[in-house]
Amino acid sequence: MIGSSLTTLLLLLIAHLAGDFLLQSAAWVRDKNARRQRSRALYLHAGVHGALTWLVFISSQSLATASLGAAFIAVTHLVIDAFKSHAPAEHVRYFVIDQALHVSVLVIIWAWLVSDGAWLGHAVAWLLHPRTLLVALAYLIVMRPFSILIALIMRRWSHGVDNSGTLADAGARIGMLERFLVLTFVLADQLVPIGFLLAAKSVLRFGDLREDRDRKLTEYVLLGTMLSFSLTLTLGILIAHWYAAL
Repeated sequence: MIGSSLTTLLLLLIAHLAGDFLLQSAAWVRDKNARRQRSRALYLHAGVHGALTWLVFISSQSLATASLGAAFIAVTHLVIDAFKSHAPAEHVRYFVIDQALHVSVLVIIWAWLVSDGAWLGHAVAWLLHPRTLLVALAYLIVMRPFSILIALIMRRWSHGVDNSGTLADAGARIGMLERFLVLTFVLADQLVPIGFLLAAKSVLRFGDLREDRDRKLTEYVLLGTMLSFSLTLTLGILIAHWYAAL
């Protein structure tokens, strides 16, 4: 039963992605943003989602259940998109909030009409398992705490470096992404991609050494990179051994 209900949830998510990103034209998006709740495209778009939801439900549920689920998804999708049309389209946070609301509605309708509730117990047990908490702790550490630690260590060299031509906060964001990747590779027991990642970044930065004015900045970045990789590798290996012992 759990496998069947999970299949329905996955189909609902696929239908949502198809409706939002494959079956919605750029003209519809522009019309919704311009005319908002008066937009004909808004109602057509909600209807597409309702139809896709109905097709998912009708394969395993009764006609009444499929129709109820489709109507619920269509109405809620319309309301969410109507509110989103008033938000600035270029802000990432509104896109994330919009998609989170849509997915939450899908999970709610799935839990209401399809699931027997057993999945909730399994999900809670998995979230509270020591291994899950250990991995979550590791990812939290390599993000903000390690960023602060590396910045404090590198402060003694930062005054002599000209970084006026770099993007604001780009280095910190790149560091977070590379530590996320390194930790993921270590926990997956895939160390080879880490070498490629380090080599790619080293080649990229050493390519700037033909300009003497960039030498200090290049050495500063590489020093920070080695420090970032070393800390993350050490933490990842410790977490991996601890994970295996649980």
